[in-house]
Amino acid sequence: MSHLIVSVDPGSPAARAGIRAGDRLARIGGQVVIDFIDYQALTAERRLSVRVLRSGEALDFSVRKAEYAPLGLNFETPMMSGTRLCCNKCLFCFVDQLPGGARDSMRVKDDDWRMSLMMGNYVTLTNISDRELRRIVERHCSPLYVSVHCTDPDLRETVLGTPRARRLMDQLRMLSDGGVEFHCQCVLCPGINDGAALERTIRDLSVLPGARSLALVPVGLTGHREGLFDLRPYTRGEARAVMAIADGWRDRLLAEKGTRFVFPSDEFYLKAEWPIPPDEAYEGYDQIDDGVGLLRLLDTEYREAWSELPPERRRATPGGTRVAIACGKSAADFIRRLLRDCPVAGTEIAVHALENTYFGPTVTVSGLITGGDLARQMAGVDCNAILITEVMLRDGALFLDDMTLDEVRASLGVPVVPVGRRGEDLLDALLALAAKPEDGGQNP
Repeated sequence: MSHLIVSVDPGSPAARAGIRAGDRLARIGGQVVIDFIDYQALTAERRLSVRVLRSGEALDFSVRKAEYAPLGLNFETPMMSGTRLCCNKCLFCFVDQLPGGARDSMRVKDDDWRMSLMMGNYVTLTNISDRELRRIVERHCSPLYVSVHCTDPDLRETVLGTPRARRLMDQLRMLSDGGVEFHCQCVLCPGINDGAALERTIRDLSVLPGARSLALVPVGLTGHREGLFDLRPYTRGEARAVMAIADGWRDRLLAEKGTRFVFPSDEFYLKAEWPIPPDEAYEGYDQIDDGVGLLRLLDTEYREAWSELPPERRRATPGGTRVAIACGKSAADFIRRLLRDCPVAGTEIAVHALENTYFGPTVTVSGLITGGDLARQMAGVDCNAILITEVMLRDGALFLDDMTLDEVRASLGVPVVPVGRRGEDLLDALLALAAKPEDGGQNP
C-alpha cells in the first residue's frame, strides 16, 4: 500500500528532507500507512523515518521536526482513501426517503468512523472489523459518535437490517476498555425501539465507562416513503412517554454518576409540548449537532447578549426596519416568544413558519428548508430583509434543492441574510438591520 504525494509544502520538514511531489508514501517509522488517521499519528514525533517509492525504487528519508508539527505532504484525497459506505438497510434511512430529483451527492450512504472522529458524524460500526477496532484503540481515536438505536441484539438486527448489527455491545466494550470515549444516539420509532427497549438501551450504555452521553431523536419521515417500512411520526402522548423514561433515568444517573447522560432532542420537547430545560441541564452541549439544546443555547446566548445592550436599544418601538425570519415550523413559536421578550429597537419582526413541500409536511426543522420553498412561501411578504439560519445552506450558498442563495435573493427582490446559529449572531443581525432615527424606519 502506498499513497501518491501530489504536493509538498515549501519549506516543510518533508521538503527539507528531499521528498518530492510524485513520490508515493509507503511507510513511516517502519509501519504501513493505511489512511490519514495513521498518517497523523505516525508523523507526530520529532524524528521520523519515511520510506517513499520514486519511479518504483524505495528511498528512505530521515526527518527532524518539532513534535506534532506537520510533515508537509499532501495527497489525492483528504482521507488518503475512499469513503467507507454503509452496509445497513435501516427501517428509517433518510436517504431512502429522498425525492426523485435530489442530487447524487445526497444519496451517498457513508458510514465512516474516521469522519465520526474528525467531523462528529454518527456511525453504526457495522462495517468495522475487530482488527479495525483494535486500530481505533491503538490510535486512541476519541471521541466517536455511534448510532446505537437499541442494544437488544435481535431488535438491532431488525432495525438496521443486517446481522452485523448484533455485535454492538461487544464493540462498545472493546472501545471502552481501550480508553476510547463515545457519544451515542438513538433514532426512536414509535412502538419499535422505545418503551422497554429504550429502558434496556439506557441501562446497557450507562454502565460503560467510555459512554459519555445518549441523544434521543424522533424518527424523521419525509413524504417519499413508497414501498418502505410502515413508520409514522410520534404523537404528543407517545413523545411524553419517551420523555418520562428519559427524565426518570436523567434524575437517577445525575445522582449516581454526576451526569444526566440521556439528552432528548429539541424535537422531542416540542412534540411532547414540554418546556425546554435550562442551560445547565445540557452539561456543555456535547450533542448539539444532533439537535440537542439548539433552542436553549440560542435563547441563553441571545438573552445574555441582549441584556448588555443600552436600555434604549432593548425596547419595542413603532416603525423601523421590517424584518422577516423564515424558519421551520417546529422552532417558530419558540423564536417568536424569544423576540417578543427581548425586542430590538428599530425593528418590526415577523416570524414565518415555512411548510416543507420538498421533503413533505412532516419535516419541520429549519435546516431542511429548501430554496424553492423559501422563494415561493416568502414571495410577496412585506419586509426590508429576510433572515434565515445558515444551516439551510451547503458551502454557504447552496440549498438542498440546488437553488443558490443568489437565485433566492433575485426571486424575492429583498436581501436574504444567512445567520449563524449562535444567539449573538441573531442579535447582531437584527442590530445591523435596525433602522436609525434618520432612516425613518424605511431602510435596513
